[in-house]
Amino acid sequence: MAIPVNYNVRSIVNRWPSTLVAVLSIAGTVGVFIVMLAMAQGFSSTLISSGSPQNALVLRGGANAEMMSVVMLDQARVLGDAPGVARSASGDALVSAEVVVIGAFPLIASGSDANVQIRGISPRALEVRPDVKIVEGRFIQSGLTELVVGKNVPGTYRGLALGETVDLGGGRWTVVGVFDAGGSAFDSELWCDATVLNQVFNRPENVFQSATVRLESLEAFTKFKDAVTTDPRLTFDVYREATFYAEQSRVISTIIRVLGFLVAGIMAVGALFAALNTMYSAVAARSAEIGTLKALGFSPANIVASFMVESMFIALAGGAIGCLAALPFNGFTTGTLNWSSFSYLAFSFRVTPAVLASGIVFSLVMGIVGGIPPALRAARVPVIVALREL
Repeated sequence: MAIPVNYNVRSIVNRWPSTLVAVLSIAGTVGVFIVMLAMAQGFSSTLISSGSPQNALVLRGGANAEMMSVVMLDQARVLGDAPGVARSASGDALVSAEVVVIGAFPLIASGSDANVQIRGISPRALEVRPDVKIVEGRFIQSGLTELVVGKNVPGTYRGLALGETVDLGGGRWTVVGVFDAGGSAFDSELWCDATVLNQVFNRPENVFQSATVRLESLEAFTKFKDAVTTDPRLTFDVYREATFYAEQSRVISTIIRVLGFLVAGIMAVGALFAALNTMYSAVAARSAEIGTLKALGFSPANIVASFMVESMFIALAGGAIGCLAALPFNGFTTGTLNWSSFSYLAFSFRVTPAVLASGIVFSLVMGIVGGIPPALRAARVPVIVALREL
């Protein structure tokens, strides 16, 4: 005989107070779980989107971060002659030799200082990264102490709005523009002329830390990498820019996910007790009804399936409410320390369909775990004993 689903629905309606407790417990757990996953997804997506699949990032051999790398100016010129490098309309190689330093600026929210990554760039930087657009003001002029800042910077730090001046490394810099890097990590950076940055920080003018190369096509990466890594004049590692930033995001995003699972797991214990209590109460109160179902011909397997459907329906309702509760966090902006660059990185939570699906699956798992023991107990209720309660 079929599972008596109509009976389960009526039972849920008649016992709505205890059902509501279980639903809200599961909803709270799923909501927290989704928010933590959305945080990890947002951090990871912010870094990954910093890299273009058509760009190659060149670092000194063995260096796993720009801060640890060295690229000489003459080496950067050799990179420009390598096969597969894209060129501008005037025939110049699209290579941006860059310098990275860290500066401390006060946060608007707390007033405490936070590290900001300052990137010294070449005049070709916008051609190398065509997705970066100036949205306010203008781009920097070579040879001047000027800054353009990512769109997240003016609302995060004091003194870095368009038109303001700041002291940095012994120089006085003017913010002349704001750029939009499409939600990537660059939106939390300050950009300036690399040569001027080296001068202000008393660094050799011909020493950089990385080189970003625009390739002719996605397929050109292999021949460019092979040419660079086999050139005896060069000792570089070559990465696809997108792959490099994906690796940079792995540590923090993994930590956030682990913390999310731990917090959600602790909350899930409470939600499971609520679900178990609801289902056990239902079994205790419905002994006579269970006996009647068995007398009508429903097998123990039907009874187990019936109570599992009821438990999973409660869990699914809680999961759906948890998903709805988490949706307002989509796009919520926060920040954390990027351990790879030791700078403050602003990012937005991303409540994606995959994250929501994970929340629903998590709720169903709680429904299954919380439903099996009461369902098995219901199936073991003897018909004669149950019918005595009629």
